[in-house]
Amino acid sequence: MELLHPRKARPGEKIAVLSPSFAAPAAGPRVHDQAMVRLREVTGLEPVEYPTTRKLGASPRERADDLNAAFADPEIRAVIATIGGDDQITVVPLLDAEAVRADPKPFLGTSDNTNLLNWLWCNGVAGFYGGSTQVHLGPGPAVDEVHAASLRAALVDGGRLEITEPGVSEDIGHEWSDPRALTEYGAREPTEPWTWAGPATAVSGRTWGGCIDVLQWILTAGRFPSDPTVLHGGVLMLETSEDLIPAREFGWILRSLGERGLLSEVAAVVVARPPTMSFECQPSPSERRERRHAQRDTAVEIVQRYNPEAVIVVGPPFGHTRPQWILPYGAALELDPSRRTIHADFD
Repeated sequence: MELLHPRKARPGEKIAVLSPSFAAPAAGPRVHDQAMVRLREVTGLEPVEYPTTRKLGASPRERADDLNAAFADPEIRAVIATIGGDDQITVVPLLDAEAVRADPKPFLGTSDNTNLLNWLWCNGVAGFYGGSTQVHLGPGPAVDEVHAASLRAALVDGGRLEITEPGVSEDIGHEWSDPRALTEYGAREPTEPWTWAGPATAVSGRTWGGCIDVLQWILTAGRFPSDPTVLHGGVLMLETSEDLIPAREFGWILRSLGERGLLSEVAAVVVARPPTMSFECQPSPSERRERRHAQRDTAVEIVQRYNPEAVIVVGPPFGHTRPQWILPYGAALELDPSRRTIHADFD
């Protein structure tokens, strides 16, 4: 499969800010407003909202109409999602593939936006995994530097960046209704070194994947090519959501990817540092560490069962934690186990 790589936006051009899943700006308007200010400051682009950006309960048809309008508008040069959700799978069938291919533009999203990124990928357009404005731009005293750097690279600068460990991580911030959400980070803790497994040979491949909770929906709905060789030599990116699925369930889904033939095709698997705490579930630090380690060990064991030649790294922060790196979806990710480095192509 050949993928189109949309051109970068230029300062002053417009970026559509949409809610293809949950309309987070309606639930946290002050955080959203601060995110829009920071989006302008970090990228130089002008945010454009659509009718459903702040509309709770918008129908799949309404949200699809906004996406189609943004992708078809020649003045819109990029599209970013405010947050994820849980029903974007119902929006995807209503999208206009011809408009996307006629004028491809970068799309940034995470979590439930795995649906849209996979749809774009299957229609020959690369995107970027990450970039929730409501989580990574609006809250706290500032935008994390690793997020700002990869946001600029994805939208305007391009280039090749080394994906590094920020050294700290948070699973949740303050409630959006809390005034502290605008000025304080959530509880941050030191991170552990990434875990590397498999051969010591450097590999580079085109990425695919996303939130594993959503990938199982996509595969169940039959929205991925039937031939697993489309992933041959690629890099599988996996992360887990705030639903905090246990390592056993993570392993079941990963095993299904192996049985589908996907794991045997890829050259590498990258698993993000998982969130282990939510507003509803707050285990002790030791319990959270055990959960991370259990998922790590499960990932390594199952990937090696299906593909002992795959390079594996567990820990890079590109999922439901903050700070977050945005990563290419359909472009090259290079892993060098001997140097323990990752580089991403944002062109």
